[in-house]
Amino acid sequence: MISNRIVFFDTTLRDGEQSPGCSMTTQEKLTMAHALEDLGVDIIEAGFAVASEGDFAAIAAIAQAVRKPRIVSLARAKAEDIQKAARSLQSADHARIHVFLASSDLHLQYKLKISRQQALDQAAESVRLARSLVDDVEFSPEDATRSDRDFLVEMVRVAIEAGATTINMPDTVGYSAPDEYGRMFAEVRERIPSIDADGIILSSHCHDDLGLAVANSLAAIRNGARQVECTINGIGERAGNAALEEIAAALYVRGDHYGVSNGIKLENLYPASQALGQIISFHPSPNKAVVGDNAFAHESGIHQHGMLANPLCYEIMTPALVGVARTNLVLGKHSGRAALRNRLKELGFTLTGDELQHVYSRFVALADRKKNIYDYDLVGLLPNQLRERRQEPAFGLA
Repeated sequence: MISNRIVFFDTTLRDGEQSPGCSMTTQEKLTMAHALEDLGVDIIEAGFAVASEGDFAAIAAIAQAVRKPRIVSLARAKAEDIQKAARSLQSADHARIHVFLASSDLHLQYKLKISRQQALDQAAESVRLARSLVDDVEFSPEDATRSDRDFLVEMVRVAIEAGATTINMPDTVGYSAPDEYGRMFAEVRERIPSIDADGIILSSHCHDDLGLAVANSLAAIRNGARQVECTINGIGERAGNAALEEIAAALYVRGDHYGVSNGIKLENLYPASQALGQIISFHPSPNKAVVGDNAFAHESGIHQHGMLANPLCYEIMTPALVGVARTNLVLGKHSGRAALRNRLKELGFTLTGDELQHVYSRFVALADRKKNIYDYDLVGLLPNQLRERRQEPAFGLA
């Protein structure tokens, strides 16, 4: 019987670091690895050992210092890669080698210049070698979503027979749509019964070239994937990877729909996002789901009125759930009287209906000219007699 627990495989330190501007030093990777451990991720892909001495050193440092998650090194289906990956993981309590080899005819013909049979032989040989060095081997048929389905099934079967216990079927170039990506997982499970019978874990790894990485990952989960590969803030090659925080939040908020569990500590999502932003020197866009600056900000008067009446009107999760301090009712030209009254009350000013109308008229005129309205702007809108009635504010002036 298939488990209902989702394993979170974080590849921020490997695939995420491949995003332009996101390279990290060994110490920065180590800092981020501890943040991922605190977040509750099950597996950390710490790097690509053969890529550079710096990557090798970072993997080795993380393997030695981070104890709870399983530590992974990526390797091409080559003996040199696999052996170096194993050496980088020697200090890990729980080590995994992640072997990949292209399965699409496009990659086989133009990139690798090998036949399908050669690819099958290389996959089997590489997995057997990796399994002789560590107990846990993951295999990825690269470009799975653009591969011939019969050949993909055969490569997966060969990898399992050689000793792989996790099979990742990546949407390497962000090409797939959710319904077809989900069907791929369902079909592979159906055609290889040993996957469910022997507890082989199927994994998703999605890129966001069409903005569908998270949707595809969730479709895979609905169709039996029990490992999801993702990154903090969705960083990664080209348009990035599936964002860990979005998947985790979706599985929580729509638990009724997905019916699975996981070990992510949701209250650490925002801190982990901020930690990554500090390390790579840029943060997610303001409108980024879950962790963007505007994820819990409301400017529309209609929305603000609803939020003041009951936050559930316009928020499907609380800011505290993901580690954000509080909802932000942004005062601007779209704001209404209710939000203005509320903020002035927080600042220590209680206004009558007529007084509020007078101040609101001045506020709207100011908001038409000024993008950002600060607390001192609001105080400046008040007549002198209202300022003299100021009580101790609920919050200090911002």
